[in-house]
Amino acid sequence: MKKILLSMAAIATVSMASSSETVIKSGAGVLKFSGTHYLGFVSDSESDTNEFETRRNYLQVKAYFKENPKDYMRVTLDTYQNTSDDGKDEGSWEVRLKYAYLYLDNVLPFTGVEIGQAHRPWIDYEEHHGWNYRSISKVFVEAHEGAHFTNSADIGVNFKTKTENFTSELGVFNGEGYHGIEDGNGLSGEWRLTGHLLGTGKKHVHKSDTYADISFFGQYNTDYETKGNDFVWYGVHAVYNQPEFLISAQYVEATDGGVDIEGDGYSVNTEVRFAQKWNVIARYDNFTIDATDEEKERTLAGVAYTYNKNVEFIANYLKEEVDSETQTDAIMLTAEVKW
Repeated sequence: MKKILLSMAAIATVSMASSSETVIKSGAGVLKFSGTHYLGFVSDSESDTNEFETRRNYLQVKAYFKENPKDYMRVTLDTYQNTSDDGKDEGSWEVRLKYAYLYLDNVLPFTGVEIGQAHRPWIDYEEHHGWNYRSISKVFVEAHEGAHFTNSADIGVNFKTKTENFTSELGVFNGEGYHGIEDGNGLSGEWRLTGHLLGTGKKHVHKSDTYADISFFGQYNTDYETKGNDFVWYGVHAVYNQPEFLISAQYVEATDGGVDIEGDGYSVNTEVRFAQKWNVIARYDNFTIDATDEEKERTLAGVAYTYNKNVEFIANYLKEEVDSETQTDAIMLTAEVKW
C-alpha cells in the first residue's frame, strides 16, 4: 500500500487553488496517510437480489515519533451501513473506530506492544500470509457463515515478538470485540505462535516471496457477554507460498461457549498466479455445530486481475449452504483499491 509521508521537521504548507495556504501542524516527526476501499456488485439468485456495495472504506493515519521512528500512534476509521430500525438514520452510512493504539517498539527483546484498540493476534496475520482477499470474504474464524468466533480488533494490549524463525502475539483484551458491548466482567487471553520454517519471520511478506509457516492460535474469554459464559477456542494453520502459487489450510475447534457455537471445522484455500497479473483463487469452508450437527459450508472460486499497484479487480462465485440447503448462490464483482 502506497503511503503519503509528510515530514513535520518544518511546517508543511499545501497551496490551494485560491492562492491561500493551508498549514498542517503535528507534534510527530512523520505522518503517514493511507486508505483501503472494497467496492463491488453482487447478484444472488437464491435471494433474488442485485445490488452495488461499498463493503469497506478505511481511512488511516500513523503518527511516528521523533525519539524513536519505530514508535507510532495509529488511528483507523471504517464505514458501515446502519441496518438497525432507529428511524431516520436507518440505512445511512456511518463511521466507526476500527483501530486506535499506541505502538512501542522493543519494550522487551525482539518485542513491541500495541496499547489501546489494537489488533487481536490472529486475523491480521492470516490476511497477510494465508488469505489475500479480505475484499470478498473474511477469514474463516471471523466469517459469520464460517466458524464466526471472533473479529479483528479489541481494546487491550498485544505483545508482538518477531525473530527470523519464530513470531508470536500474546494479548489481553476486554473480549467482546471493537463493535461489541463491553460489560467489564471478564477479560480475554489470546495468542498466536508461528514457526517460520524458511526464516521469514521478520519480513513483511509479499506474493513474490517464498515462505512456509505453521501456527497455533486461539483465545480464552472469561464471562463472555455475547454467549453468557466462558468461550474457549483454538486452531492450527499451515501455509506455503512461492511466486507461482499459495496453498493454505486450517482446523479450528470451540470447546466452550454455548450450544450454538461449540463445534469444529476446517478451511482450505489456494491461489494460482500466471501471466504476471492474473490470479485464480479457490476456497472451501466447513464448520459443524456439536449440539445440533448443523453443518455450514462455503465454496468460493474466482479470478483476480491486478490493474496496477493500487487497484485489483476480482470476479468470483460464492455458494453457502446449511445442512445441504443453499443459502447463497451469488456472483460477485469487486474493485479493491489501496493508496
